[in-house]
Amino acid sequence: MNYTVQNVNDCTKKIVFEFESVDLSEQIQEALSKKQKTAQLKGFRPGKAPLSVIQKYYGPQVENEALYGFVSKEFYNAIEKEGLQPLGYPEFSNTKYEADKKNVAFEATIEVFPEISIKDYSSYEFTREKDEVKDEDLEKIKKQIQEAKSQVKVIEDKEKKLEKGLFAVLNFEGEKSGGEKPDNMKGSEYLLEIGSQQFIPGFEEGMVGMKTGEKKTIEVTFPEDYHAEDLKGAPVKFHVELLEIKEKVLPELTDELVKEYNFESVADFEKKTLSRLKTEKKRKADENLHQAILEKLVEENSFDIPNALVLQQMKAIQEDTARSLKQSGFNDDMMKEYFSKWQDDVRKKAEFQVRSGLILNKISETLKAESSESDLEARYKDMADMSGMSVEEVKKIYGENENLKKNLLYAIKEEKTFDHMKEKMKIN
Repeated sequence: MNYTVQNVNDCTKKIVFEFESVDLSEQIQEALSKKQKTAQLKGFRPGKAPLSVIQKYYGPQVENEALYGFVSKEFYNAIEKEGLQPLGYPEFSNTKYEADKKNVAFEATIEVFPEISIKDYSSYEFTREKDEVKDEDLEKIKKQIQEAKSQVKVIEDKEKKLEKGLFAVLNFEGEKSGGEKPDNMKGSEYLLEIGSQQFIPGFEEGMVGMKTGEKKTIEVTFPEDYHAEDLKGAPVKFHVELLEIKEKVLPELTDELVKEYNFESVADFEKKTLSRLKTEKKRKADENLHQAILEKLVEENSFDIPNALVLQQMKAIQEDTARSLKQSGFNDDMMKEYFSKWQDDVRKKAEFQVRSGLILNKISETLKAESSESDLEARYKDMADMSGMSVEEVKKIYGENENLKKNLLYAIKEEKTFDHMKEKMKIN
């Protein structure tokens, strides 16, 4: 055997190759002959240059190509024989070739999945959040539907005083301490919800108690961290005229209203919404519990992880984050600055995900947790109930995307693994 395998750490191996009688002349001559047929050199017709000239021009290049071919072949023969599965590309180093002595030596460093053993976790104790649904949870959803169909109407009572939760239609003009009244501090027929904190602190509070038609001067001081340099900490007077007071009028929750959201009636809406809220609360409580379990497992089980997997996970995190940032209005320069600032955090997150994923896979293997087609069918039904789609529609979405189906099967397997673990732990 012309190589030895050295363990650098839990997931890194170095294969050191040494050959004392390697004759690459046949490969080199064959490569030169091929090069001769296509070479276009000055003073010779294409493909007609003598082999000696080809050797002069292309000798070092061809020799390197032959050496690379030999190195690659021996490397792949070695990892196949050793049963190694490299993650990413190998790193070749210390390559030496002495043509006169026919000696070849090189090293190949590869990363592999670490062989890990998980410490006993039966003594772990966790507290799971309650997943009960309260009346106010349902009322909040009702309010959201009503809010979406609400109207803002004028209050005709001229004696009505402005208060938090009402809307003011106003003209305003800001005056700086020197008497200057900039155009960017003026507004006409501006609609402002009192209590929304759209304006600087003190402005909305100063309007509370005003009546329709009333004029008032409100004195405020801009915050020290205000975005405009000339207004940081500056005292300003706002001359305000209240034109109208409006209120938000919510419609009654009726069968007709909920039908617009694909419910048959208010009773159907309440039944399905309660079911969805219970499912969401349970999912959220489970997610938080599972995260706590993973954090404990990572804390208790230390091992080296492949950098190739970390880099791959970092890329996935950055791509996912980039999509969210773009939806929030970030341009390319802003995203570049963001990732530069938070690079260390992205790496830490990726390292945790890789480490916890390897731990979870190991436990899954030990517990023989698997996901089946029947599990998939049951999940399709749950997803249909949650989304309001039919089971056939859900199955079509996942049936046409193999990656989505694969991810769903993995998620089911992961949940089964957590269920097995929780049976051995103490969950309050």
